[in-house]
Amino acid sequence: MLKKLFGIAPKQESDGSYSPSKLALKLATVDKTDFENVTYTKYQGNQSKILVIFTEQKNMKMQNGKLFSTGNHPVEALLPMLHLKNAGFDFDIVTPTGKPVVFEMWAFPEKDEQVKAIYNEYKARFEQPKSLQDFVDNSLTDSESYAAVFVPGGHGAMLGIPDDVNVGKVLHWANDNDLYTISLCHGPGALLATALDDQAFLYAGYNMAVFPDSVDAMTPKIGYLPGKMPSGLSEELKSLGVNLMNTKSDETVCLDRKLITGASPLAANGLGKLAAETLLAALK
Repeated sequence: MLKKLFGIAPKQESDGSYSPSKLALKLATVDKTDFENVTYTKYQGNQSKILVIFTEQKNMKMQNGKLFSTGNHPVEALLPMLHLKNAGFDFDIVTPTGKPVVFEMWAFPEKDEQVKAIYNEYKARFEQPKSLQDFVDNSLTDSESYAAVFVPGGHGAMLGIPDDVNVGKVLHWANDNDLYTISLCHGPGALLATALDDQAFLYAGYNMAVFPDSVDAMTPKIGYLPGKMPSGLSEELKSLGVNLMNTKSDETVCLDRKLITGASPLAANGLGKLAAETLLAALK
């Protein structure tokens, strides 16, 4: 009752899951983003596609059994996409099985016209994405058409994607064909898929920006998460040889070889700019 009174009780949804409390939404989400409408010299070559791997799962089970209403964070997906689109790239939208993309709509910046515009532009593709399985079966020979793989963040990126052998195949494909891999926040959980089937982890020794486990551990106190995370991410990556570039959920972005990463939603604009500029420079 006191948590409800002070606005720190997570909100229960119709399916029994919990979205963040009023206080958490006030502290951790925005109505309008910091998107910078940069004018790029648009890429006009053959490698104009970016494969975007979204989650199709919504609910994450916390250690206490409560379900967190999650998915892909809209800012972490759409701001980088805005920059990349403005730089001349288009997107193949996929989920593991072709089920609809799930967004954390409670984090959608409702007063941001640029974000709303790109969301509406790709809404049909979000609702009817391609299947990652089909991509692996039919498109891994088409590396000449692709510039990068992008895995947006949101806690939902840790549901299924790190355990998906097809994600691992795609990331190895990107690495083998000198394509870029872009991710932020909890999205780098996808990188764990490169170590499935007893393979060596592809990114040992890389510098990387990732959402810190220490911040996830604190967020239940303000009702952002309805309980402790089922598992961490940043410390697991560190144990595999990753050099973490941030200790806070901040604006840190990082480029190491062909991997571009960001720390949190606050890094979404910077990640998009870095990705667009890096791809344009590399593909001249």
